[in-house]
Amino acid sequence: MKQLSIALFAFILLTSCGSIKKTETAINQGSYDQAINISVEELVDGKNAKRNQEYIPLLEQAYKKAVAQDQIALKRWQLDPNPSVLESIYECYLRMDRRQNKIRPLLPLKLQKENREAGFTFQDYNAKIINSRTTLSDYLLSTSTAALATANTLESRNVYDDLKYLDKINPNFKDTRVLLQEALEKGTHYILVDLNNQSQTVLPNRLEEELLNFSTYGINVPWTQFHNKKISSLVYDYDLDIIIDEIFISPEQVAQKELIKEKQIKDGFIYEYDSNNNVKKDSLGNDIKTDKLITIKANVIQNTQLKESNISAVVQLKDNRTLQIEDRFPVSSNYVFTYIYGAVYGDKRALDDNYLETINPQAVIFPSNEQMIYDTGEDLKFKIKQILNNLNYN
Repeated sequence: MKQLSIALFAFILLTSCGSIKKTETAINQGSYDQAINISVEELVDGKNAKRNQEYIPLLEQAYKKAVAQDQIALKRWQLDPNPSVLESIYECYLRMDRRQNKIRPLLPLKLQKENREAGFTFQDYNAKIINSRTTLSDYLLSTSTAALATANTLESRNVYDDLKYLDKINPNFKDTRVLLQEALEKGTHYILVDLNNQSQTVLPNRLEEELLNFSTYGINVPWTQFHNKKISSLVYDYDLDIIIDEIFISPEQVAQKELIKEKQIKDGFIYEYDSNNNVKKDSLGNDIKTDKLITIKANVIQNTQLKESNISAVVQLKDNRTLQIEDRFPVSSNYVFTYIYGAVYGDKRALDDNYLETINPQAVIFPSNEQMIYDTGEDLKFKIKQILNNLNYN
């Protein structure tokens, strides 16, 4: 028990020394907030513990240097007439406020060897945070409004990001939500989807609906909306045509083959005899026996029901601005129905158990042509999804 306590103390000591070294290194590298985070984390678990005393002067030092660093940066930004620094000013005030709020719950922190309390100078940043946020909000709203008036699709997405940031720091500020919706609409590609069956086979209604219902695809294409019904008030950027070229369904087939299985199995035993026709004995005087092996045989009549379907299609993307075909992807999907049934004649012990499980006693009804096409369409949907996820919309 004593050895365990010593080992535990040594482990805590080593861990503590490692964290102190990391804190000192962070300060020396100018990563003051990292040093503050390490110190605060250690002191939260026991600010009065002797092992944590070394973190207090390190926290004191890191805090003073971090505040001084931010104040120097603030003075430089406040002299800069470029409005792009407004975000940096606002974020700096937020950072300074959060930093001191992180330390405040730990106070007072007493340095026992120096018999004093650690010194931290705190300020009320509320007014500066609000003023800088308002100035930044007005700037972002003004520039976003101007940019959105002439922005193309990709530029509208950048405006949207600025407005999302604005709505995050200052929710529902003036016309932010209205502009957000406008930027979202201008930054989105709208694609009208059409299914064109050029084969000589009728598609099942259920498959046709699912091929056009893109909500069932689980497509992850940002800034893109697929419509299967045209909205007259909307200008579509692209037309996406799914063209079914050919649907093939094979005849229903049953292939038969006969298999012969043989196996040697144990069937009792026989005695061993010596030259005098006496039963042999082992060293303990027991009769010597050997396994009697026999060969068993089974005939298997195996029938395989087979039916196959294939859909050949093309996914075609047309840019409505240039009226040019941007991409054209051939795609083919295949579905095979198989079912094995048959009969066993002879000794079933000649067959392995897992083989016996594959032999069904009787045939089943073949799936209809409509069901075969639908099952093939499930794979077609998957391949179309892969194509759409990798399309490049300019």
